[in-house]
Amino acid sequence: MSEIQNSSVFSLDDVSNEEMNNLIDGTITDFDEGDLVTGTVVKIERDEVLLDIGFKSEGVIPVRELSIRKDANPADIVNLGDTIEALVLQKEDKDGRLVLSKKRAEYERAWNRIEEKFNAGENVEGEVIEVVKGGLILDIGLRGFLPASLVDLRRVKDLNAYMGTRIEARVIEMDRNRNNVVLSRRVVLEEARKAERSEILSKLQPGMRLKGTVSSIVDFGAFVDLGGIDGLIHISELSWNHVNHPSEVVKVGQEVEVQVLDVDLNRERISLGLKQTTEDPWRTLVKKYPVDAIVEGVVTKLVPFGAFVDLGDGIEGLVHISEMAKQHVDAPAQVCKVGDKVQVKVMEIDLDRRRISLSMKAAAETLGFEVEVEPMDKPEEAAESTEAAETVEATDAE
Repeated sequence: MSEIQNSSVFSLDDVSNEEMNNLIDGTITDFDEGDLVTGTVVKIERDEVLLDIGFKSEGVIPVRELSIRKDANPADIVNLGDTIEALVLQKEDKDGRLVLSKKRAEYERAWNRIEEKFNAGENVEGEVIEVVKGGLILDIGLRGFLPASLVDLRRVKDLNAYMGTRIEARVIEMDRNRNNVVLSRRVVLEEARKAERSEILSKLQPGMRLKGTVSSIVDFGAFVDLGGIDGLIHISELSWNHVNHPSEVVKVGQEVEVQVLDVDLNRERISLGLKQTTEDPWRTLVKKYPVDAIVEGVVTKLVPFGAFVDLGDGIEGLVHISEMAKQHVDAPAQVCKVGDKVQVKVMEIDLDRRRISLSMKAAAETLGFEVEVEPMDKPEEAAESTEAAETVEATDAE
């Protein structure tokens, strides 16, 4: 039987060593510096990681090229059998191995991703891996620098408190040539605060009562933190009594209950009242002087249109000039003077305006006597009396 030979089959004995090396090299992919390669972790050592990338020898990743984190332990970053991507740094080292970088491969991917977020105005998130002079370093796939002044809404004294925490921030500057990425957490917080303010403002209505904390005191009032937004209590709304300075009534850090007086959505301003959360003592005191009651008071002031009378307990009412006597009265001084004790009748009480209208004429009629009105013989005396009363009124107005 004749031997059949296949012309496509050849014997290795017929191949020289040089030809064999050329055949092997032809089955191996060639790489250039800057190429991205994918391989399997086959060995982890203290200072390097070996990667099988289908080359004639394993690729090596020096420890400094494993991660952007300094002094990283290779065993904490990769495991045997992991498939990872790396960038070719050098085609051959002294041992003929490809020198690779996992860190730079991730950097290339991360830079494109971060750049897209930067252009879209989107936030990035990363762990604080270092505290450096002037700020923090975040791992966002590359090293992002967060300046100390942009960490929070207010200056942070101890940056070490952020070490190991995850932070959401906005990319505000990118420079590929300098490999520089600058972040801001403050802008994220400001936007969140603005959204929170808008939500709070939309829910507030005049008359609502809220609890807050006095955040600052100024000459014209006190600011109260309502939990994300401040409202102002004007000095006139702090107390039912006269207040010389807000510090007489409230202190910074004090918790208070306030009433919403007005909400300005356009200017994002809230007007608050503190005195409105307590009963007006004037309303309580005035109950002692019901309408039609006849009481004795002391004249405290004369004005062209009448006389003010103190009824006691800080309650003062007005006797209009038309209610001073049955006869026509040209000037209040014809009937009484400051310091005189007079009988008056309560005619009307305006609780909202805190005013009491009194009548000497009605009190005299009820008690059965007539109020005396002194004549004003000289016109100049009447003029002087009126001028004096107007001066008093102008002084009070000031």
